[in-house]
Amino acid sequence: MFVKLALENGTVFTGTGFGSEGEVFGEVVFNTSITGYQEILTDPSYAGQIVTMTYPLIGNYGINLDDVESVKPQVSGFIVREYFDFFSNWRANSSLGEYLKKNNIIAIEGIDTRMLTKMIRTQGAMRGVLSTIEIEDQKLIEKVKLSSSMNGRDLAKEVTCKHPYSWDEVDKTIFKLPTKLNGNSNSEKYNVVVIDYGVKQNILRRLTSYGCQLTVVPANFTAEEILKLNPDGIFLSNGPGDPDAVKYAILNIKKLIGKKPIFGICLGHQLLALALGGKTYKLKFGHRGANHPVKNLITNEVEITSQNHGFAVDWKTMDETKIKLTHINLNDSTVEGFEHKELPIFCVQYHPEASPGPHDSDYLFAKFIKHMKKEVYSVKN
Repeated sequence: MFVKLALENGTVFTGTGFGSEGEVFGEVVFNTSITGYQEILTDPSYAGQIVTMTYPLIGNYGINLDDVESVKPQVSGFIVREYFDFFSNWRANSSLGEYLKKNNIIAIEGIDTRMLTKMIRTQGAMRGVLSTIEIEDQKLIEKVKLSSSMNGRDLAKEVTCKHPYSWDEVDKTIFKLPTKLNGNSNSEKYNVVVIDYGVKQNILRRLTSYGCQLTVVPANFTAEEILKLNPDGIFLSNGPGDPDAVKYAILNIKKLIGKKPIFGICLGHQLLALALGGKTYKLKFGHRGANHPVKNLITNEVEITSQNHGFAVDWKTMDETKIKLTHINLNDSTVEGFEHKELPIFCVQYHPEASPGPHDSDYLFAKFIKHMKKEVYSVKN
C-alpha cells in the first residue's frame, strides 16, 4: 500500500503504508527519541500532529499495553524511515503496525526522514497530509494549504476527560519512593485535583506514588467547582495545541492563584504563565525528544529531560517582581521553569515523570508535596 506525505512548502514524499488507510492532516514535527515510540504515540500532547521519528529503526520491540500514556494513540499520523513488523520483546502484545491499524492511524515508512527533519529544522514545523487515496501531488498540496494551522487551536477540549474520575494506580516500575521524603513520612495523603488538558498516565502514577489521592477533572472544570473539592493542591497537566487559545483555562487558573499550591507541567506551565500576565509564542520546530539539557538556576545542576512542546513562555513579558526564573534550556535558552516568589506556585516546561535522566527531575514531585504539607500544617495550626 502506497502512502503520500505532502507538505505545505510543496514537497511530496512517497512511501509504503503500515497502518490504516485514508487521509489525515496535521502539523508535521519530529521527535529525536531512540525508544519510547508507543509513549509518543499515546501522549495526548501530540494531538493534531504527524510525528516523524528521527531514529531510523522503529517497531522492533512491538507494543505492550502497560506503557501507554492514554487509552489510544493520539497522533494524527506517524512517519518512520524503516518499520520492523517482526517484533521481539517478552512484554509485547502486538506489532506496531497491527496497533496502528486497529486504532485507525495512518503510518508511512521508506521515506528519507533525515531530509524531512532537516527541512523542518530549516523551515519550521509545517502543515502536512498523509494520504493513501490521492495520487496527484498537486491536489494534495492544495489540500494542505487549506488545512488548519496549530496557531489558535484549542486541542485541550478534544483530549480532556468528559467527567471527573479518581485515579489510584501507583507507579511501581521506575523506582521505589524512599521511606522518608525530605525528613517527613510519606504515609501522609494529600488530595490533589488534576486539571486534565491531555494528561499523561505516568504523571498520575508518579503523583500517586508520592502519596497523592487524585481527582482528575475536565479542562473546562471551573475554579469554583475545583475549590468545592477542597484539594490540598492543584496540578495543571500537559496537553496539545496553542495555550493562548485555551481562554477558559487561563481564566480559571487566575481564580485559583493564591488559593492552593499549584504545580504545572508543559501546557500547564504555559497556561500558568498566561494566567500570571505573561505571553507565549510558537517555537520554530519545537522541542521533542528525551535528551534536552535543562539548567536549574537555583542549584546550578543540569538535568537531562524529556520534552514535547511547540510553544514557549516569553520571559520578557513576565513580572519579575513576583515571578522567578528557575530553569532554562541549554540548547536555545528558552524558559523551562519558574516559580512565584511568595506563593506556593511553580511549573516546568519539560516532563519529570518521563525519567530520561532517569531521576534528575523527580525532586519536582517532592517539592509539590512539601508545598502541600506546609499549607496543610498552617491551616491545622
